[in-house]
Amino acid sequence: MTTALAPELNIARPAADAAATASATVVSAPALLVEHVTKRFRPDRRKPPVLAIDNVSLRLERGTIHGFLGANGSGKSTLIRLVSGLLTLDEGRVEVFGLDIERDELAVKRLINRVSVDAAFFKKLSPMENLLFAARLYGMDAAVARREATAILGRLGIAKNRLGRPIEQMSRGMQQKVAIARALLTSPTLLLLDEPTTGLDPRSKLDVQAFIEEVNQSHDATIVLTTHDLAEAERLCERITLLNGGRVVAEGTTPELKRMVAERHGQPETLEAVFMTLTGRSLDDDVEEDGDNND
Repeated sequence: MTTALAPELNIARPAADAAATASATVVSAPALLVEHVTKRFRPDRRKPPVLAIDNVSLRLERGTIHGFLGANGSGKSTLIRLVSGLLTLDEGRVEVFGLDIERDELAVKRLINRVSVDAAFFKKLSPMENLLFAARLYGMDAAVARREATAILGRLGIAKNRLGRPIEQMSRGMQQKVAIARALLTSPTLLLLDEPTTGLDPRSKLDVQAFIEEVNQSHDATIVLTTHDLAEAERLCERITLLNGGRVVAEGTTPELKRMVAERHGQPETLEAVFMTLTGRSLDDDVEEDGDNND
């Protein structure tokens, strides 16, 4: 693909000095730095706040695929929303390529994109119309955007004859593919994927996984992936952070985590054993809590 890694926004354009800072810091800083981040929700003023993220710190290097694993309610999606700026921090700080997500908000937004399991669209518009609208916000040339959108959608298994149909007429799995294509169209330097293959059939899931690998390798993109699929995490992620109750309980490569539970706990060297041993829960367990689901 030929689109730039971090195309400029035409709306809410950051100041020139912020853009210069971004280009200078991207080279040397970690892709993502999270330091002592805490987030609480107060859904009911009569009750104490719910602690969704509890003093989390982590560092992601550029060009890696980093996985967040945890059962429902562990804080995975809340952490993604904090990094993407959709939620405000209560405590701590987050930097994206050396840029503070609060102080340098507009510059950071030029470098990231996010795909969530509940992606929103203009449902009456077609996949192509949705992608071209997103491309305009990033200042992409219309002809280039159309060509790239067609290529990305085709790579994800969406045929040309489907590109003009309204999104609302597409299956849940096909809509998720369009959401992924929309995020990839702008070639973000940091791509946040919040359960991107949920709802996809096995073939589509493999297509998306292969494309994630391709984007990581060909664009030097750093990718953060949350998933309930342990096989997917093992295939894609170079390092994994395991969350439980809003806290980091373990971090390492898959072989490191497997070896740790085998040596310390006498468990089989599988990622499932890692998860069950360190959290005491199933990946599909739900957490009953007051207020927002902080999955």
